[in-house]
Amino acid sequence: MRNIFIFIILLMAGNVMQVYANPVDQRPNTDANIFGHVIDAQTGEHLPFVNLLIKGTRIGTITDASGHYLLTNLPEGRHILLAQSMGYTITEVEIEAIAKSTREVDIKLTPTSISLNEVTLTASPTASGFRYQPDAVFMGEQIQRRAEPSFGEMLNGQPGVAMRSFGSAPARPVIRGMDGDRILVLENGERMGDISETSADHSISLDPLVASRVEVIRGPASLLYGSSALGGVINLMTTDIPDQWDMGVTGVVSGQAATMNNMGAGFGRMTYGGEQNAFTGRIAMRQAGDITTPEGKIPGTSMRNYDGAFGWGMKRDNLNGGMSFSVSDQAFEIPESIDVPEESVEIRARRMAFQGRFGRKLEGNFIDQAQVRFNATHFHQQEVEIEHLTGGGSNEEIELEYEQMAISSTLTLQHKPVGVLARGAIGFSFNGQKLDVIGDEAYTPGEQRFSLATFTFQEVPLSHTMRLQFGLRLDFQNSRALKNEVFPDISLKRNAFNYSGSLGLNVRPFDGLEIGGQLARSHRNPLVEELFADGSHLGAGVYEKGNARLKDEIGHGGDLFVNYRRGNFEIEITGFVNDFANYIIFQPTGEVHQPSGYPVFEYTEGETVLFGSEISMGLELAPGLRFQSSTDWVRGIRQIEDAPNENLPFIPPFRFNNEIEYDFTRGWVGAGFMAVSPQSKVAPEEDVTEGYSLLSLQAGLRLNSMGRHVIILKVHNALDTKYRDHLSRIEDRNFVMPGRNFNLTYRWFF
Repeated sequence: MRNIFIFIILLMAGNVMQVYANPVDQRPNTDANIFGHVIDAQTGEHLPFVNLLIKGTRIGTITDASGHYLLTNLPEGRHILLAQSMGYTITEVEIEAIAKSTREVDIKLTPTSISLNEVTLTASPTASGFRYQPDAVFMGEQIQRRAEPSFGEMLNGQPGVAMRSFGSAPARPVIRGMDGDRILVLENGERMGDISETSADHSISLDPLVASRVEVIRGPASLLYGSSALGGVINLMTTDIPDQWDMGVTGVVSGQAATMNNMGAGFGRMTYGGEQNAFTGRIAMRQAGDITTPEGKIPGTSMRNYDGAFGWGMKRDNLNGGMSFSVSDQAFEIPESIDVPEESVEIRARRMAFQGRFGRKLEGNFIDQAQVRFNATHFHQQEVEIEHLTGGGSNEEIELEYEQMAISSTLTLQHKPVGVLARGAIGFSFNGQKLDVIGDEAYTPGEQRFSLATFTFQEVPLSHTMRLQFGLRLDFQNSRALKNEVFPDISLKRNAFNYSGSLGLNVRPFDGLEIGGQLARSHRNPLVEELFADGSHLGAGVYEKGNARLKDEIGHGGDLFVNYRRGNFEIEITGFVNDFANYIIFQPTGEVHQPSGYPVFEYTEGETVLFGSEISMGLELAPGLRFQSSTDWVRGIRQIEDAPNENLPFIPPFRFNNEIEYDFTRGWVGAGFMAVSPQSKVAPEEDVTEGYSLLSLQAGLRLNSMGRHVIILKVHNALDTKYRDHLSRIEDRNFVMPGRNFNLTYRWFF
């Protein structure tokens, strides 16, 4: 830490020496002075560390932390003053220096229009655009090209992002070897209120066709989002609450079909916009049969879901926001056993959500913007065992039910730049949920949980090329186990107080180069399954044993990235290391629970280190012809006192991904090649998986006639390669991954 601060001080001193390298005593003493402030033309805020230079000379300065500048002893006459700052257009102002006179000239800078699409809103409550850890944004045509039945499949293959698969429907993203409750999945900035994070057989209750923007934060984000953001955040953003709209009626219609599982999907949205109000409605449907592999079909992997919503948005002079109501209904099968085709397991889930978002500009001297968000949900899920009769028909038995009421809400207050601080934020959040677990096969009790938190996020401009970020979050959580038929006597309570913090630095020493780093403390509270599980989990096909003595997970780690862009070339290199105390591991024991026949898994904890890196590179070989390449790897080690270290289970192997594409404006054609190494660094009782290579093809066509039409044809696993994914829970049941798949997507914007 001392070395970091010495580095900052030396770099600041170097900037100051460079600015004042032209001593004023070498110029004739005219006593012609110009002073004033540099101001944001849209917000009126004073801008710190703006470069100012008299055109055609070496006379210049920079604004101080309050946006004030002073130019002294200028040559008499008219001059052009150049003002330049990152994120703003270069501005020229004509000034006149008069001997023995001091004049005031304020300069207004206009923000550039480049940044909002590139800024990862999830990473900063002020949307400042400065990065301190790796992130990625997908929107518009990027999302269309990645259209898949689940978000896990959509994001799989991105640097640092893999997929936990249990069939198409419950596929969920894995970031740097961490999944489940360590990866927080948000909907429009708030928790979704489903139970997708608790087990491999649970799915995210939102269809990918609905998302208009997807943001991915790689690395701990507990500062802004608390528990469950230990490994990263994925924010699924929709336009159910319109924030920007055109006048009149606009909309989008989309369709999708795939051969690998005979899938068909459709989506439609229509929005009516007025001067101050907009109304929108949408519906999505998807249905698919069993997954086909090079070895045949995987029984019990069909799916169907329906998704609908309507919403209202409004804009006034100082107020904007709106509300929406949505319903999601899902049903998907879980592969039970290839040896017992007459039995299957189906999961049926429904979620109703009421969301709201309101922002207001305030007239205060310190706090000038406020936003409140909320998401109230009711979620119900059944795990149904189905016995298919020989003569036709079937018998169904509901083995396990979940019913959850949840609310998530955040109030964010933004303040004006003050002192050395740039625009920053102070926030308060509340999360509450009541989960009832019902049925003879309940393997955990229910849970009632609520948490309160406050946080602050601050940035300090150290110079026009360097910015420091720091923040702190305080969390209090109370949880209580709820009785059910299987756990009638349980009465355990748990209180936890935790803090998260981060210290980040962003440096842009010259155009095209960006360096960012962050040190962070993060935490996660154990789930009810991890604490109290004791029984057969039908959907997951395992016997789970919890541990009520588990402590909160605490992580200390660092991220560093370097991004360089020059002309048609771009490269980003990232590295990370995270040291966890009390890391909770879902560990196979090697035993089999005889009554059920399921393998026994238990939740244990220990000291753990996760480290790795990602490298991505893009190069335009010729006009329209672009090549992209990326690699990622992660190691997870459990440190055991007085014993050899162990590898963590379910850690993704090294991957090497390459894509080439030719875009000819009216369309594009491309191919991808992914090579995955064997995973031999496995946990005790975990199977080794072999390496494999996959070829994919893609072509698209853009048409403009009565709107905009986009048609995309993709071929996954074009060579019909037989392979097993190390993160696939299906692999545990001796199935291979999907075979060749033709996927056709059509979308019409009007």
